[in-house]
Amino acid sequence: MKPTPSRLIRIACTVLLFSFLASCATPTPVPTPQVFAPFILVTRAPNASPTPTPFQPAAQTDTNVPIFIPTVTSTLSPTIAPSATFTQIPTQTQVPPTNPPPAVTFTSPPPSEPSRTNYILYATMDFAARTLDVEETIRYYNSTGTSLSDIVLSVQPNFYGNAFVLNSISQDSVALTSYTLNGQALTVNLPQLLPAGSATTLTLSFRLNIPAKGAGLFGYDFNQINLVDWYPFVVPYNGGWILHDPMPFGEHLVYDTSDIEVNIKTDADVIIATGAPSEPNGEWTRYRLYGARTFSLSASDEFLVTESAVGLVVIRSYYFDGYGAAADGILYGAVQAVSLFEAKFAPYPYQSLAIVQTDIHDGQEYDGLVFLSTDFYGQYGGGAKNNLTTIGVHEIAHQWWFGLVGSDQALEPWVDEAMSVYSERIFYEYNYPRYGDWWWQFRVDYFGASGYVDANIYNFGDQRSYVNAVYLNGAHFFEDLRIRMGDDDFFRFLKAYAAIHARGHATSNDLFATIRANTSADISDLIAAYFSQSH
Repeated sequence: MKPTPSRLIRIACTVLLFSFLASCATPTPVPTPQVFAPFILVTRAPNASPTPTPFQPAAQTDTNVPIFIPTVTSTLSPTIAPSATFTQIPTQTQVPPTNPPPAVTFTSPPPSEPSRTNYILYATMDFAARTLDVEETIRYYNSTGTSLSDIVLSVQPNFYGNAFVLNSISQDSVALTSYTLNGQALTVNLPQLLPAGSATTLTLSFRLNIPAKGAGLFGYDFNQINLVDWYPFVVPYNGGWILHDPMPFGEHLVYDTSDIEVNIKTDADVIIATGAPSEPNGEWTRYRLYGARTFSLSASDEFLVTESAVGLVVIRSYYFDGYGAAADGILYGAVQAVSLFEAKFAPYPYQSLAIVQTDIHDGQEYDGLVFLSTDFYGQYGGGAKNNLTTIGVHEIAHQWWFGLVGSDQALEPWVDEAMSVYSERIFYEYNYPRYGDWWWQFRVDYFGASGYVDANIYNFGDQRSYVNAVYLNGAHFFEDLRIRMGDDDFFRFLKAYAAIHARGHATSNDLFATIRANTSADISDLIAAYFSQSH
């Protein structure tokens, strides 16, 4: 039986102490050469699951670190129900909204910034029926440097049967009939060329028949709806539209930064977790993200919430009854991580951070929001020696190495993944300096790191070899690089890399150019050892 919905808002005030000590270096294993296969650039394949972050099969209990307990304002103790199995809901016929959303007003970027695409969405969620009716307006700025005859949008929900129902699409208030929706690609053929430097407005009306959640994140389960990559968005353009094929492991999407406003209307007892603060907008609740890659959310009528802050950045931990200690623990870890990464990388890119418990196998990052596996919450026994902390810190690091600095996640996944794994090492070094050897064994060496770091997601036949090369051997590369450069140069490189490529796209060549600009050390032997190509 489904438990009665409950609410718990817990306000946390945290004092954070850093111990700036260094850990000992770990010898680097010899990488195993990898045979590379060709990759496909335009997708027509089934949907991929989120990237599995490598983690241990069982948690370890750390009894040497006090558990962080936020101040509690109220206590409720409903009983958590076991997971239920649902079949996919029948397709529902779309009906026009009875109360159309208000007129859209776009926010223009400051003159000093390149024009970013604007997204404004009005979404009505029927939580019980698991549907979402959406009116979306896109103000697209053609900054490609060439005239465009078409615009390609990613539509990930179209992988799920009849989950995506497109009612209408128009350009500059004129209905469009020349478009194709094939797999994940919605190709809009423009009646006239869109000159470089000009802008156009696309308006879409669609319904999501939210499917039952499988191994990935998108969909519903017995007490939660997760919406990730749920609305059509314009993919990047670089001599052609960039929309890669998905794989069973690894992420395939590439995102430009954009300014996103989402207005949501749903049942009064449903709590929405997003990466942006909420504000009233008439009968809607409005959320805004600026310079973000994508906007994701999770909705539940059973969420409990505990919160803290780092400066003006509000951090909220969304969880279910029975997992309060773990929710407090990852909240404390998030406060530590954001504080440290702001000092070592760059200011946190958004106004808030949401950490959301959900039934997936590992963790997954989005702008201002990270999902973490319920298994990690269940394994949590206190302290920082556990999957919940390591994977949580990994996904939080992606707020810098994915959110702030974008990259091609399909063709160069190491650029953000290896950086995020190594950010875990930095986290433990400065917060738990005695745990350095433990972290290397628990998170990296246990799995046998090997393979070329610069492989793409199409180079592997299985997840394990992909993770061992891109994630884990990537962490060893950054450790060896840091030793070669020295700490001063290494951390100056990280700050420069974040500053130069903030809100943009970085390639591996960009990363190495920033390294060389911050050190005179010869790293050619490291590149030869870890990478299949010279950089």
